Amino acid sequence: MEQAHSLLLDETACSRLGEPQRAEFVFEWLRFLKKLLLAADRADVKQNQRRLVEQLTQVLLGSPGPPTRRLLAHCLALLYRVGDSFTASLTIDTCNDIIRSKDDSPSFLPTRLAAIACLGSIYEQLGRLLGNSFSESVGNLLKAMKSAESQGRYEIMQSLERILRGLGVSAVSCHRDIYKAARACLTDRSMAVRCAAAQCLLELQREAAFLWSSELENVATLCFRAFQGSRYDVRMAVSKLLGTLLAAAVTPQQATAPRQKRSSLEEVMELVSGGFLRGGASFLRASGDMLKGTSSVSRDVRVGVTQACVVFVSCLGGAWLEANFATLLPLVLELVSHPRATQTAADAVCCRLCVSFILRATLGSLLGEKAQIAAAKEICHAVGRQKRAVDAAMNDGNVEMRVSTTDVAASQHVLVCCLQELGSLIQDLGSTAAPLLQDPSTGVLDTVASVLLHPSASARLAAAWCLRCVAVALPSQASVLLDRCAERLNALKSCPEAVSGYSAAIAALLGALQHCPLGIPHAKGKLVLGLAEDLLRSAAQNSRISVQRTQGGWLLLAALMTLGPTVVEQFVSRLLLLWRCSFPQAVRDLESERSRGDGFTWQVTLEGRAGALCAMKSFVLHCGELLNDEVIGRLLTPLACSVALLTQLPSLIKSYGNPMKTISMVFKCRLYEILSLLPPRTYEESFGAVMKQLVSDLTGSENPVCTGSVLLPPVCHSHDLSLLGPAWQDTDHRFIEEQLQHAGSVGGGSLEYDPFCIYQKSQDIPTPLPPAAAVTVATVQLFGVVFPHIIAPQRSLILEQFCECVKQLKGSRQQTVQIHTVAACCWALKYLGSSGTGLGSEEARRPALMLLVGALESPAPLLRCAATEGLSRLAQVVNDAAFTVSMTQVNFDKLKCARDAVSRTGHALALGTLYRHLGGISSPQHLGACVGVLFTLSQDSTSPEVQVWALHALSLLIDLSGPLYLPHAEASMSLVLRLLLSAPPTHVEVTQSLGRCLTGLVTALGPELQGEGPCVPTLRTSCLVGCAVMQDSADCLVQAQAISCLQQLHMFTPRHVNLASLVPSLCEVLLDYSVLANLCSSYLSLRRAVVACLRQLAQREAVEVSEHAVALVKELPRRDSTVLDVTIKEAGLEGALFSLLDRESDPQLSRDIQETLGHMLSSMAAGRLAHWLKLCKDVLSASADFSTAAAVETTQEEDDGERSDDDSAFTSRVESGGPFSNPRWSTRVFAAECVCRIITQCESADPAHFDMALAQERRLQESTDFLVLHLADLIRMAFMAATDHSEPLRLAGLQTLLLIIRKFAPVPEPEFPGHVILEQYQANVGAALRPAFTPDTPPDVTAKACQVCSAWMASGVVTDLSDLRRVHQLLASSLLRVQAGKEVPSQLYNESTSTMEALAVLKAWAEVYIVAVRSSKLPDLGPSQSEEGAGPGPGGDGLLRLVQADLPTLSRLWLAVLQDHALLTLPAEYSSQLPAAGGTFYTAETVTQARPHYCSSWGPILHAATLWLSSTGFIVVDEGPANLSRPVTPTSMGQSTSLASVTSPEDVNTERLHLILGLSVEFLCSPRSDAQMENITSCLHALQALLDLPWPRSKIGNDQALSVELLSVLHRLIVTRESAAVQDAVLQLVRQVVCAAQEHVREKRHSAEVDDGAAEKETLPEFGEGRDTGGLMPGRSLVLGALELCLSVLVRRLPQLSPKLAGSPTGQGGPPRPLSPSDCGLVASALAVLADLPSICSPEGSVSILPTVLYLLMGVLRQALRPPLGEERGVVVGGALQALRTVLSSPMARAEKSRGAWSHLLRCALSTLLDCWEPGEAGLGVDDVSLLTALTIFLLSASPEVTTAPSVQTRCISRFRASLESKDPAVLSRCFQLLLSVFQSPARGVAVPFIQALGGALLRQLQGVEKRRPQSADELQAVQDGVRVLEALVSAADPEHRPQLVAVLLPILISFLLDENALASAPPAARSLHDSALRDLMRLGPQNSAVFKALMTSAPSMKARLEAAVKGNQESLKAKTAPPPATSKSSPSIQLKTHFL
Repeated sequence: MEQAHSLLLDETACSRLGEPQRAEFVFEWLRFLKKLLLAADRADVKQNQRRLVEQLTQVLLGSPGPPTRRLLAHCLALLYRVGDSFTASLTIDTCNDIIRSKDDSPSFLPTRLAAIACLGSIYEQLGRLLGNSFSESVGNLLKAMKSAESQGRYEIMQSLERILRGLGVSAVSCHRDIYKAARACLTDRSMAVRCAAAQCLLELQREAAFLWSSELENVATLCFRAFQGSRYDVRMAVSKLLGTLLAAAVTPQQATAPRQKRSSLEEVMELVSGGFLRGGASFLRASGDMLKGTSSVSRDVRVGVTQACVVFVSCLGGAWLEANFATLLPLVLELVSHPRATQTAADAVCCRLCVSFILRATLGSLLGEKAQIAAAKEICHAVGRQKRAVDAAMNDGNVEMRVSTTDVAASQHVLVCCLQELGSLIQDLGSTAAPLLQDPSTGVLDTVASVLLHPSASARLAAAWCLRCVAVALPSQASVLLDRCAERLNALKSCPEAVSGYSAAIAALLGALQHCPLGIPHAKGKLVLGLAEDLLRSAAQNSRISVQRTQGGWLLLAALMTLGPTVVEQFVSRLLLLWRCSFPQAVRDLESERSRGDGFTWQVTLEGRAGALCAMKSFVLHCGELLNDEVIGRLLTPLACSVALLTQLPSLIKSYGNPMKTISMVFKCRLYEILSLLPPRTYEESFGAVMKQLVSDLTGSENPVCTGSVLLPPVCHSHDLSLLGPAWQDTDHRFIEEQLQHAGSVGGGSLEYDPFCIYQKSQDIPTPLPPAAAVTVATVQLFGVVFPHIIAPQRSLILEQFCECVKQLKGSRQQTVQIHTVAACCWALKYLGSSGTGLGSEEARRPALMLLVGALESPAPLLRCAATEGLSRLAQVVNDAAFTVSMTQVNFDKLKCARDAVSRTGHALALGTLYRHLGGISSPQHLGACVGVLFTLSQDSTSPEVQVWALHALSLLIDLSGPLYLPHAEASMSLVLRLLLSAPPTHVEVTQSLGRCLTGLVTALGPELQGEGPCVPTLRTSCLVGCAVMQDSADCLVQAQAISCLQQLHMFTPRHVNLASLVPSLCEVLLDYSVLANLCSSYLSLRRAVVACLRQLAQREAVEVSEHAVALVKELPRRDSTVLDVTIKEAGLEGALFSLLDRESDPQLSRDIQETLGHMLSSMAAGRLAHWLKLCKDVLSASADFSTAAAVETTQEEDDGERSDDDSAFTSRVESGGPFSNPRWSTRVFAAECVCRIITQCESADPAHFDMALAQERRLQESTDFLVLHLADLIRMAFMAATDHSEPLRLAGLQTLLLIIRKFAPVPEPEFPGHVILEQYQANVGAALRPAFTPDTPPDVTAKACQVCSAWMASGVVTDLSDLRRVHQLLASSLLRVQAGKEVPSQLYNESTSTMEALAVLKAWAEVYIVAVRSSKLPDLGPSQSEEGAGPGPGGDGLLRLVQADLPTLSRLWLAVLQDHALLTLPAEYSSQLPAAGGTFYTAETVTQARPHYCSSWGPILHAATLWLSSTGFIVVDEGPANLSRPVTPTSMGQSTSLASVTSPEDVNTERLHLILGLSVEFLCSPRSDAQMENITSCLHALQALLDLPWPRSKIGNDQALSVELLSVLHRLIVTRESAAVQDAVLQLVRQVVCAAQEHVREKRHSAEVDDGAAEKETLPEFGEGRDTGGLMPGRSLVLGALELCLSVLVRRLPQLSPKLAGSPTGQGGPPRPLSPSDCGLVASALAVLADLPSICSPEGSVSILPTVLYLLMGVLRQALRPPLGEERGVVVGGALQALRTVLSSPMARAEKSRGAWSHLLRCALSTLLDCWEPGEAGLGVDDVSLLTALTIFLLSASPEVTTAPSVQTRCISRFRASLESKDPAVLSRCFQLLLSVFQSPARGVAVPFIQALGGALLRQLQGVEKRRPQSADELQAVQDGVRVLEALVSAADPEHRPQLVAVLLPILISFLLDENALASAPPAARSLHDSALRDLMRLGPQNSAVFKALMTSAPSMKARLEAAVKGNQESLKAKTAPPPATSKSSPSIQLKTHFL
């Protein structure tokens, strides 16, 4: 294929190829040429032009296929445009000659079609350059049209369209001729020709004004005729044409001639109305039909006209619609109010849906929120007018009754359309619809409620649905509307319309609550139940309204079930009673009942029983938890009676006529539905009767409605439905296109067919089927449920009966029964397959197979699809390879002998689907046979239908065989490509099937495509060529498949997919269809494919994708500038995606767009910060309603200054919205979420994003952008969102604000030191928060605002008390609301929302209090580093003062919350202990809903309550009720004065302590993996605060079991949580627990000493663990628990400590990993705990644990001395040394009972320490300093018997001696310091041997200094430390020996002195030593004058040196003073301690 990539065709290479490969080669060359001509040098092209034209002409004459001819035509035209255009006329002549040729042979046809295509493209590209030659060409084409077949007509129409596009106004002379030809083609029998004609006329109307003026009526009639019998793509094309013409007629695009008048909107809509009501029929035909009373308008005409209406309005645009909606609405509604439109119920439903679609597609997509509100008002006025007209007609006695009935019938359809659209508008607007409902001039709610009294049921139900939409949009209205409807229902219960209307409204409102998380008050359930019972009881009182009351009562009960088990649970007994009363007590009573009633009684009875069964169904669906065996048992009697009643229904209908028919069907349907939901085993006694009835219903003659379009799609596989055309797939017009699938009189669904659907969860209005169709659906589904549970013989009998019945019938009746039985069989097989039970014996298999194989040959494609799915299910159920093979053989045999297309399609598809449910194909032989057959069928070009089905089956085989298909891949790819290059465009469904095959092949090849094997490059190129062919197709579905293929190729082999061409092609799809968004745009599937592909590309190459998109728009040729063009130019691809997101209504597509934007944001936001923030800001600030949202009143309490501040924050003007106009609230919510994501993403990027000084500095040096520089914009966006009308947007805005506060609070303001950057935004934050605390704000918004308040107050940004009070007042006002609590009368939401709000407020206060306490303890660590002027000081103190005032109230409420939470966390078996009236903040009924709120709030509240108790020191202060209006906790925490028994303070404290401990331990012992870290840390900090106090410490210390339990919980936590902060807190807590135990042991020992006196002192130390035996019990020992916990910490960080891990990779066998600083801190903390453990043991106990403690200590120390430990090892070493000191200093080491053992063990430890110096042990890099320090600690802290043992002492001395000889000055210095401590030791047994052994070495070291003077500060320090040691020896010596030592010291000091010459040139260290020595001599000389004089006398040289030095010192102008020598005389222990820590 590489040889095809040249300017000229490589004819040699081409000639060597076979025919199929040659076509592929030529196509690839043309593809390359197309790109090359655009990029090549013009001179180059001209040079090769002649040869190129010859080669292209040769291709033209070589019978090219459709894709090749399209590409050829384009290249030829492009060649003339880029090169010389002079010779173009020659090519045109050639083409004309070919077209005129008389050769009609099939082989010449492709050449003629190619010539036609070339002609069109040349004129399109060159246009007027070709002069007047076009008239001849056009004439030639029009002449050829007369004899052309369908492909020719299609190609000529396309060519004429291109000619018109290229010539523009120049072609005016041919316009009429082209119009005539296109007229004929617009009603052509070929659908593709109709589409091409419509597109040609669409191009023609640009210049031919007569089309939308004088000829408009004729064209419209023509379009109506074109709609008849049309396909989806024809309706799309023709509706686009008609809509564009109508729009041009109303607002002409060009200056029309004076004679052409402009049409008015009314005239245009009259044309539309004519088509809608009369179709394309002539006047005479229509009049005749009218007289006969028949309707001649087919549904496809109406659907087409509907789509044309939408295009018409869309072309005129949103601004026009907004301005003219008042005029347009009545005209649109006339379509449905005309009696001709609603002659039958099915017609009425269809017309209503059409009008609803027009309204939805225009108002929902073209208008912004403000305009939608205006439109809603207009619709509301229209509803009011209709209702008033009906009222007048009903009340006017003079008007004939017939007239009023007609008025009512007309008005009901208008009202249904209006109310449904009003509901949809309000639901879309969400909470932004609040101003609409608050507008008194419109009175929306009153108007809608008035329709609830309309005489028509459909209008009443539409009004009820509209009220439901109001409740979904504004949950605050739900409770109000419910009360209002209940009140009216009670008042008007004698009016049948009122009963029906208001009960439907209440049911609809209850259904709405499934979308309202805030719910309604719990008591409303009781109210509804009361209403229902009242209606049912009173139903018999008045026969006029019996039916309405019965239906209304059961409707209310069925809707009540949607409130869920928590509400319904308390009513179960009453419901069971109602159900029992609705049915006979036993089945035998039915007969007597039959003889009693009349027709009306039976009608009411059946209505009641149907309602009762529907309530049961709702109960099972929504309250399944309550469905226990007892309840099912109580339901069985009514169900058995209902089953028995089924047999009597035919006789009832016979007796009482047709009125009984509908209600009988409804009753039967309800019974079947409830039986389908219950477990079949519960009613197995009735199986016989049920199955008999089901079989009768499926095969009987009393239900003749054919419901194939309803029954079969659910049993067909979704992949197979694509065979039936686009109508069965998701499209933008699915809403109305579905009408065309419902054949015959079934019609579409509508709410009046089943009012009980009104409470369903769906957000779209339910469309239940008519009863006849619904009962068939229920029959089929129940058959599927029951069939697997009946015995095998009965199964085979039933299936044989089905086969026999189908065989005996003929015609349509046969097809109906076949549909019913096949559907039932498929459901049964599906249930059998899912349950895993087999079908049974051969007797059952045979009839099942016969039934399904028979259906394979049905003329109905849908039935064939269902049959193939049934066969695959049958193979799954039988699960026998031989049976499956036999089924395949049946298909093979049939295909061999069948000649009709229908049979071949069915059996071909069966081959592909048979293994679908068997896990795929595993036999290569079988696969090969199937592939061979399908290859043959797919090449049968005489029957496109067979090709389509065979290719689809082949694609299924490819999917099912996976890697097994690889041997066939090459042949299949070759076949697919060959067919793609030859498939005619008139049969686009063949290309669609080929696309599915290509997708399957790409998936099967998968990663293989990356390789470079023998065939792989060929396969890969074929894939790319195939994708290119499909991309060039005119069909949107084929384009979608091409994009999906390329997406897969990009996944498997990204380097071979060229993004530079793919991305522009994707963006072109978005751009082409952006004008009409999702109305008459591309197929939905194409947009989905484009966005899904962009999503995948953006995951890896977001930047490249964005660049390619922008480049495309810049390079676009002249075109109509669309909205998205502009958007991409201004805001990039991401801006275009935001615009698209705002318009799209498809949920899947919206999700994909959001994910694409998310990926792009992740990749690009940090690099293009300003761009992304501006994008989000434009979206957020483009709301037209922002000014109204911002008009929020400030609170009265503030002074003028504060008010003006906040007002200025509100009234600042909104910037222009940029490329976005009025985005929807959902888009703005997404934009706010994007802002949050940007902030979070920057957090993990450059630190300069959150550092203003650094950002400003970096900004000067480089052109990068930082988030902190955009802080004003971030605050602005958060403010705009937080103050919007839309509640979801307010929540998103508050979340953004919260994130900003958390991330930017610590950022300092560089221009004002001591201040933070957020300080300047105080007014904005206050203004954003204030609206959230108004009384009418929903609780979830207030709860989120409380979170923001606490974050703001706790952040430390504001330190001024007056500023802090502004936000504090908001929380204070909320606290008052919390205190008022249950006394608030008007409850709009469920009680659990009060819980949520109260807990959010208390949690916010708790967080503020925690920070206040923390800040008050650390006043200098807040964000505000300095306090200016007379401010209140640090933020913490001021904050604490603010909170202090409310603490008495808060503390009570916090404790109440904790007690509530403690009760709610009890296991289910203790639920009886819950208070009957509920807790302080929850009611008994809302326990389930309240629990999550407690779970999210209790942590900080626990911490705050503990801190408060800590601050009071657990002293009970009863300060009265503190204005508490609500009761404090049921047990009142010992604080209520109303208790009969007075509780002691000790008991109160104990209760509180156990509450806090209980909650903490219960949570910590099993925190779920998703448990918030916040709660874990809160618990730990609370326990720490608790243990800081003496009283709780003593309580915990006294209770060892409690301490042990606490330790075991902490151990579990430290093992399961990786967070360093958590682990550190755990260890601190463990230390506190150990301290508590220490205090307890100490206190017991002390009290024992006091009590027993000193005489019995030897018995005293037995207190502590281990007692006198030393035994420690696991599970009960605090010491063992702590030891275990410390061990886990240490071994986790240092695995080398564990002998078991010593040989593992993490142990000593592998390199130890460096520890992080946090790990080092944890190790040090664990060692500190370890060291304290012996002190809580008895002497014997301490001996038990000492070996472990010492082993770990010495092990850690040994590991800490290894270099890989990390830079922070000093922390570990220091911790280990301090722990060692603690252990060595332990009193247990000196206690009599343990002294010996301790000494022995410590001696062993010392020996281990000494071993660390051994070369084999320590290896490289031993830290001598730390080892010496540890050695010194042993010498100073251990008892003498440990260190004075000769062997040990000798080794110690030798270590010091070795160190004294060290060349490292640091080691030497430290050695001298440690020796100083040893020499000064009070234990002479320790000091003397060291002095004796090391004194000489010390002297030698100092005497050598004269020869080697110190060169560095370290060496100087070592010498000075040596001098200090020598001085210490002098002072420690006996007085008689001291002179001798002084005589040694002084010469050494003198030797340090330098003469005058040497001093000048000496290094600084030597000079410092000189000065230091001189000072020492001046100090020591006078103290030892005798020795000094004697020395000076005996050594004249020394004297001279000293005198010179003194003289030099006196002469110096400025003496340099050395640092004072460290002659600290403090005790060695303190000296060491300060050094180590």
